[in-house]
Amino acid sequence: MSITARAAVCRVVNGPITVESLQVKEPGHNEVLIKMAACGVCHSDLSAANGTIQMPMPVVLGHEGAGVVSAVGTGVTEFAVGDAVLSSFVGMCGRCRYCATGRPQLCDQPARAALAAPGAEPRFRDASGAGLGVFAACGVMAEYATLHTDSVVKIDKNMPLDKACLVSCGVMTGVGAAINTAQVQPASICVVFGCGGVGLSAIQGCRIAGASMIVAVDTSDLKLQMATDFGATHTLNAKSVEDVVKAVMKLTGGGADYAFECVGAGAVVAQAVNVLAKGGTAVAVGVAAFADTASVRPLLLTAMERTLKGSYFGSARPREDFPRLIKMYRSGQLKLDELITRTYTIDEAPQAFDDLAQGRNARGVILFD
Repeated sequence: MSITARAAVCRVVNGPITVESLQVKEPGHNEVLIKMAACGVCHSDLSAANGTIQMPMPVVLGHEGAGVVSAVGTGVTEFAVGDAVLSSFVGMCGRCRYCATGRPQLCDQPARAALAAPGAEPRFRDASGAGLGVFAACGVMAEYATLHTDSVVKIDKNMPLDKACLVSCGVMTGVGAAINTAQVQPASICVVFGCGGVGLSAIQGCRIAGASMIVAVDTSDLKLQMATDFGATHTLNAKSVEDVVKAVMKLTGGGADYAFECVGAGAVVAQAVNVLAKGGTAVAVGVAAFADTASVRPLLLTAMERTLKGSYFGSARPREDFPRLIKMYRSGQLKLDELITRTYTIDEAPQAFDDLAQGRNARGVILFD
């Protein structure tokens, strides 16, 4: 079996996103071949392309994907041809101490893989026969993709795949930060910094958890309007005030119980800590550059019993949480349709990344025929 697929590729850091026809590896042991239906255009893909997330080039982008299993390799028992699936950019080996203690988002396997697919044989080859890497062990911004079963989650076949793809990263990251990592309590006060796809999902997580006040902070009035649509009770344009922290403290009447940094900037992490009330928790969700730092006052952490913690992938247990979020969507609790502000063909992938960089979308989604 020989499969050719058009895929979004980045060949050099800060270089153009190109669309190329590539040869797709047949599924080997514990691997499945997926005919992709949709792939979200996530800021982490842009971070790989611009070097914020450092990895060897060239690379096939995409980690927020949904599709249908087209073929299975040897040893595969939990998936069959025709299954609807989501990709999971965090593989789950089920054996390391993190998986064994219910924290598969911290699994040792993807850490060792260093953002490349496990195994020696490249998942994609170009016309010259040269292998390409895949982002986050996925590389699902392609018409077909071969993934290890540790990075695949089966979902309800009746779920629309163009909406389901968002669950596999952005929605899981944001909603999970609120529900899993912070464990937001009913009637609490929450502040969310950054209203892109992840931030809007964090707002939804706070709403679902029963927060009584949700303050959205961004520099875009359009995104602040979206935040209101997703559950924010108050909004603040950071450009409209001289001191964001003081403005939030005044608006909340003394500080937040929970604050979520969904931008990926050390300075905003510091703001999230500084808007907390006594006993409050700040959660760093955004992916910052490795060299970026945040300045906090340890005395205030101690004296006010504030907590600063990180949330990776929304502290997800993908095989449990993905179906749970889909049930929330189907019951009307979770908004997915409204997150998608534009769809693209694979040939429009360069435009999709330009729109992402310019902040034009809550979420763009590439649809495959």
